[in-house]
Amino acid sequence: MRRNSVWRTIAVAILAFGLVEACSAAQTNSAPAKAPLQAVKIIKSYAHDPQAFTQGLLYDGGFLYESTGREGFSSLRKVDLATGGVLKIQRLSPVYFGEGLALVGNKLIQLTWLHGKGFIYDKETFRLEGDFDFAPEGWGLAYDGKRLILSDGSSELRFLDPVTFKETGRLAVTDGGEPVKNLNELEVVRGEILANIWMKNVIARIDPATGRVKGWLDLDALVRANQSTDTDTVLNGIAYDAKGGRLFVTGKLWSKLYEIRY
Repeated sequence: MRRNSVWRTIAVAILAFGLVEACSAAQTNSAPAKAPLQAVKIIKSYAHDPQAFTQGLLYDGGFLYESTGREGFSSLRKVDLATGGVLKIQRLSPVYFGEGLALVGNKLIQLTWLHGKGFIYDKETFRLEGDFDFAPEGWGLAYDGKRLILSDGSSELRFLDPVTFKETGRLAVTDGGEPVKNLNELEVVRGEILANIWMKNVIARIDPATGRVKGWLDLDALVRANQSTDTDTVLNGIAYDAKGGRLFVTGKLWSKLYEIRY
């Protein structure tokens, strides 16, 4: 009787261990897969002002519009794509650090970093037409035709009404079930949100419905080609020519801007 009891105890322990292993395996198998790393093809390179601390970038009507950062050097610019020449510039007050940039109709919307202040400009004249408040920080900004999309360095994107600038929703960005932090410069491209990740050599392709990263664009070669002794020369700046289907990328203090394809 004692021997049978011992074997029964062993059998129960083996069964319990098997159940634990099965549950663990099921949990592992149910975890979302990590998004793949995707190669990009360089189509063409253009000159870019190496003094421009690029924070926001967009393309419209044959020109680039760029927001640059750093206190005392922040600006809004209209840039000739072919030459990289600055055609028009509006400098910010030295107290502000320029950040993300978006175009809504004929209005350029520019963020600042820590001051919780956004500016509204006429696209043609760069005349300041108004400002708005937001919190806590401004990093990247894009427009999907209905909503402004704002990043603040966290793993969440915030949606703003393009008229009132009030928050209307949020989107948690994940890869493999884990939050993707340091979301930075943004651009809407073919129904996806593209996002630079601060201090990383990749661009995330984000599904705006779920927040899941669908793929990572590998730009390590471009970053290495533009490295300098300044550790701030990181990848930042995405612009999309919707009519021409062209995608442009650059970085802070880079002397080149690139047209790429993936």
